[in-house]
Amino acid sequence: MVFDYAPFTPEIMLTVILLLMSLSGLTLPVQAAPGLLDEILTLFDEINDYTVTDTTGEISSAEINESIDWIFSFFDEPEVCDPNPCQNNGVCEVLESGGFRCICKEPYIGKKCQDERNVCKKVKCGHGDCVRTYEAPFYECKCRPPYTPPTCKKASACDPSPCLNGGKCVKGRTRASFTCTCPENYSGRFCQVGPNDCYEGNGESYIGFVSQTVEEIECLPWNYYRIPFKEFEGNETIGAHNYCRNPDGDREPWCFVNDKGNLRWDYCNAKPCSEPEPVKPSRAPEKLQFSDCGKIQASMIAPRIFGGRKSLPAAHPWQVSFQVRPKGSNISFSHNCGGTLIDSCWVLTAAHCIDENEEVRVEMGGVNLEKDDPAKQFLEVEKIMVHENYTETPEALYNDIALLKLKAINGRCANETRSVRAACLPTDSFPDKTMCTISGYGATEKDHAVSPQLLDAKVLLISQKRCMSRNVYGNRMDDSMMCAGYMQGKIDSCQGDSGGPLVCQKNETHYIYGVVSWGDSCGKKNRPGIYARVTKFLDWINEKMRAV
Repeated sequence: MVFDYAPFTPEIMLTVILLLMSLSGLTLPVQAAPGLLDEILTLFDEINDYTVTDTTGEISSAEINESIDWIFSFFDEPEVCDPNPCQNNGVCEVLESGGFRCICKEPYIGKKCQDERNVCKKVKCGHGDCVRTYEAPFYECKCRPPYTPPTCKKASACDPSPCLNGGKCVKGRTRASFTCTCPENYSGRFCQVGPNDCYEGNGESYIGFVSQTVEEIECLPWNYYRIPFKEFEGNETIGAHNYCRNPDGDREPWCFVNDKGNLRWDYCNAKPCSEPEPVKPSRAPEKLQFSDCGKIQASMIAPRIFGGRKSLPAAHPWQVSFQVRPKGSNISFSHNCGGTLIDSCWVLTAAHCIDENEEVRVEMGGVNLEKDDPAKQFLEVEKIMVHENYTETPEALYNDIALLKLKAINGRCANETRSVRAACLPTDSFPDKTMCTISGYGATEKDHAVSPQLLDAKVLLISQKRCMSRNVYGNRMDDSMMCAGYMQGKIDSCQGDSGGPLVCQKNETHYIYGVVSWGDSCGKKNRPGIYARVTKFLDWINEKMRAV
């Protein structure tokens, strides 16, 4: 038997599909496969050209079921728990509404079990430190000898002896004091450092037992509750101990310490296995401009400025410390503002940092204002250019941008090194919600002193509409400004970071997109940081640089 199909239309085809679904008690789900309509149109076009020869005159039930299965395959509901959206081994449960919820394992919380509950928040550890553990109650008090568990309130000097490697424990005048008399060639508070305890290279492979900084401050355990331990997971040298390590490729082993209640870091008094050979200076080619802007040669962890952690050497090679002292004086320069190197002889900063009564210099290349570092460069400022329309009011700072022309020596200003590089000027805008980086020597807590260590943080670009809404900054902002951060607060630039960079990355190139300008307090809810919008001033910047 031979017959021809009459032409189908899309309407007929959809009617057939919906009829089949209705007979099966199904409705068209919202999540229907996006390719369904294309498949139908393609099929109906092909059917119009078909001439089918049926030698039997009958269609088997298997063929009918196969066709129906093909249709229904487009309507399979997506599996919201596959892959599992829950982090930290959370269990995903499908809800009747079509959504999901995560059943989190202790001590994790959050919609996707992404946050860790602060189990140490209300714990009192006496003369000890609260550290994380992997078993309930997920914390313990790590007592400092001679204090004993579990509360670290009772002292028992030399009983048992905390001294290692045959060291002798000698009681002091009080029940809580003691010293360890170490055998020859052993050192450390507990004689734990042996004669062969040293590190090779920069100490990334160091697994020795030094637990004091160069200032002889005892290190905190790596699982101390305020240390971002998760960032070091997978590093076999990090664990439930307080020995110096180098998990992030710094120049030598380091550790975190408790400095009057504030978390900070410092290098350790571990010794290298051999003295590094002095590097023979090589004559650099004469050039006024840097070879390549916006590139770095360092891995990065994600520290914070407001409540922050350390920045790695060379992680922000364009970062500048804008330093001042009264004109005509011989006192030491002190950090006043941040800045961004945009060319060998040019630094971008904020106009409100400029005071005509002050002498200015810049420091770049280091990560600690108080430590000597061969990577540091110090340069005098030859000329300062403040934007002609800069205006300071009680409400806001307008056109808050300035340029520093550095003084050249033998035709050169800053020397391009691993630790000193220029950031690129942006060529176009970055979209809202882009994750960018702020860096500087700002206060780590409101009203605290400037941090001597370079800190950094990740912040989100916030839409201009949101920034100018009534419950944020309203009409105090204009198009020369932008805001970035988090509406819930906590992470923010702060005093001492003024003039510093907000840098956004694209294709592994870093662009100076904002200059830290002003804001209400630090890390306050609904008060993200305000930045001078660099794209607004590109013509002004290029004009000033060409004119000199």
